[in-house]
Amino acid sequence: MAENHDETDQSEHVDLLVLGWGKGGKTLAGTAARRGQRVALVEQSDDRIGGTCINVACVPTKILVHDAEQRRDADDADAYFSAAVERRDTLTAAMRRKNFSMLDQLDSVLLVSGTASFTGEREVRVTGGSETLTLTADTVLINTGTAPTVPSIEGARVGGRIHDSETLQHVSPLPRTLVVVGGGYVGLEFASMFAHFGSLVTVLDRGERALKAEDDDVAQTATEILRGDGVTVVSRASVVSISDDDETARVTYEVAGEQLTADADAVLLALGRTPVTAELGLDHAGVRTDDNGFIVVDEHLRTSADGVFALGDVNGGPQFTYVSLDDCRIVSDQLFGDGERSKADRVAVPYTMFLTPPLARVGLTEAQARKRGHDVLVGAKQMADVAAAPRAKIEGDPRGIVKVVVDRETDFVLGAALMHVHAQEVINLVSLAMRHGITATVLRDSIYTHPSATEALNEVLAALR
Repeated sequence: MAENHDETDQSEHVDLLVLGWGKGGKTLAGTAARRGQRVALVEQSDDRIGGTCINVACVPTKILVHDAEQRRDADDADAYFSAAVERRDTLTAAMRRKNFSMLDQLDSVLLVSGTASFTGEREVRVTGGSETLTLTADTVLINTGTAPTVPSIEGARVGGRIHDSETLQHVSPLPRTLVVVGGGYVGLEFASMFAHFGSLVTVLDRGERALKAEDDDVAQTATEILRGDGVTVVSRASVVSISDDDETARVTYEVAGEQLTADADAVLLALGRTPVTAELGLDHAGVRTDDNGFIVVDEHLRTSADGVFALGDVNGGPQFTYVSLDDCRIVSDQLFGDGERSKADRVAVPYTMFLTPPLARVGLTEAQARKRGHDVLVGAKQMADVAAAPRAKIEGDPRGIVKVVVDRETDFVLGAALMHVHAQEVINLVSLAMRHGITATVLRDSIYTHPSATEALNEVLAALR
């Protein structure tokens, strides 16, 4: 995408300087510009215009998840996967163009392509090829996000048959066999996705069991579903080395002292994400980071440097684009409001792991609630056994579980785990109830459309024990 605002070999002062096109930064850039401020937004790569979410994370991966779920056994696996990747690329390209135009049409926004590095307090040098532009600003937003972590495992790198969560989206051809190193959020999503595309998937998870943050019954349900879809999950697996050649990739790992190997057409490294801060020259600006490179911020997202904020994944908070959007609200309130909004206002923030069906969670698990001393009531049913909510059966996938944890004394919902079709939507209703003190009884007795997945709450909450 051509950049038509790049000015080089000179200096310019702006009211607001945003480093990175992520959700929080780009949204605040538009807000500031519409309020009459002069804004500069710097992005080092044209294929990241709009941010990580729309280019390599939330949107493109969910396109692939959706298309994988629609595949029929009669479909040619290679052709079907290629078509899904093409649809992915078409939509993300359109979203990049839209994101670019939304800011490009604002006269007070300067869009700059290049690599940024601090040279002083609220002063940044942007380099693009042999040209440079120095930008100074009253306020700076660091919004550079994270990148997939390359672990310190012998042979671990990205290239050839070894992939991270970004490069695997364009693997060609579709791997007949895939080994996923890491059984966390990203690893299991990709395992489920590629299993539905037709790959034989093995997940090597170093934990005692998969989904260790979930209650046993929820984790067991999810694991059984993955297994039914052809995913093998190996727990307590410590990866020793990875190698690849023209024919195959090999992962060597240990389980209970025994050394084993797994050969595959492709390997996915899914062991977390690393903040993109190493090359920013943060020390020149007085911006402090933690031991992992995440920028240290206070409750209002202020860094250790005056006038510098950090938004999105780079500040070490929950790595969700909707949290980045809330970061935008916090900083916007600092710049244009009464300055009272903070991270402490975040209550009952939900998340979804896009397995098939999706696993959505909010609040405390049953184990966490009991550990904190709550006297709890629990409603839990396998989705296939919920008679009052036939939506999942209508859509041909009644698998999953509905589990809600309630405080016996107050009748407030403490948490929920929903794994069923449309769980990513229903969890928002539960989250809203938790934020606004709506009781489990009200949720139980509310009128929901029929047939919908939400109706499961009527039946499950009527069976609290």
